[in-house]
Amino acid sequence: MSNYSHRVTEEEEREDLTINQILRRNFKFSSRFKTKIKFQKLVDLNGEQSPGYLRPKAGDEIVVRLPEETSDFPMEDIPVSPLYEDEDILIIDKQPGVTVHPTKGHPSHTLANGIMKYMHDTDQSFKIRFANRLDMDTSGIVIVAKNANSQNDISHQMRNQTTVKKYRAVVLGDIKEEFFTIDLPIGRPFEDQVQRSVMAEGGKDAVTDVQVLEHFGDRYTLVELTLHTGRTHQIRVHLSHIGHPIAGDQLYGGEDPHIQRQALHSCYLKFLHPMSHEPLEIQSKLPEDIQRCITEIKNESEH
Repeated sequence: MSNYSHRVTEEEEREDLTINQILRRNFKFSSRFKTKIKFQKLVDLNGEQSPGYLRPKAGDEIVVRLPEETSDFPMEDIPVSPLYEDEDILIIDKQPGVTVHPTKGHPSHTLANGIMKYMHDTDQSFKIRFANRLDMDTSGIVIVAKNANSQNDISHQMRNQTTVKKYRAVVLGDIKEEFFTIDLPIGRPFEDQVQRSVMAEGGKDAVTDVQVLEHFGDRYTLVELTLHTGRTHQIRVHLSHIGHPIAGDQLYGGEDPHIQRQALHSCYLKFLHPMSHEPLEIQSKLPEDIQRCITEIKNESEH
């Protein structure tokens, strides 16, 4: 794991800035990470641990050491397909049929197990922190933060709804309206069930934009969905509620012969990089099974 470093400029020396002031100016560390820096004494000046109140000179090097952290999931040979990677984040194109992280129901054969092998193969070591998650049978973009600061920053952006998250789905039926917004609260009617539903009372706010991309006769529609909130099963519940469940989504009434899982794919994500705070746009193409589903549907609609 690389450290964060900064070479003090002549202007910073003229302003008589302290190490802490220089770090605040040049890095967007989370409050939690700044506390960790302070109490674990993770700042070096020219190779020696130094307090934040010192005033360095031009040319001095300030280094923030990242604590060594690892995950202990067993390594498994599960494919990991990076869409983007740097010292702070790893963005993966998740395949369908794989759970993101171990759970009671799926203690192994998860994306986390595959990332452990990926780290081994690429000579890396970091604690696996998922900044977003997808259902097992939903494919597409998953963000892995390589340090606590990155995870906290991205999570903060998602809580404040400043990220842009888009999905594509094949749904049953012909959606007549080309663009509309579903603003209906979602909750879990029974605590012992996985299934969610629209709930007028006890549900949490959930907002989904629906944009029609293509009609396939009167039996199917390809749509693009923009999430403004991040409730569990949000897209699946909203589309099912309006009478257009996702093709293949057996939990929400979308049984279909063309695909064996919900035809839902996380295709686009825009957020600010947790360190540089520059905009970062990630795109993912539809996987083969959804493309094949669309091809079969098109062929049927043309005959």
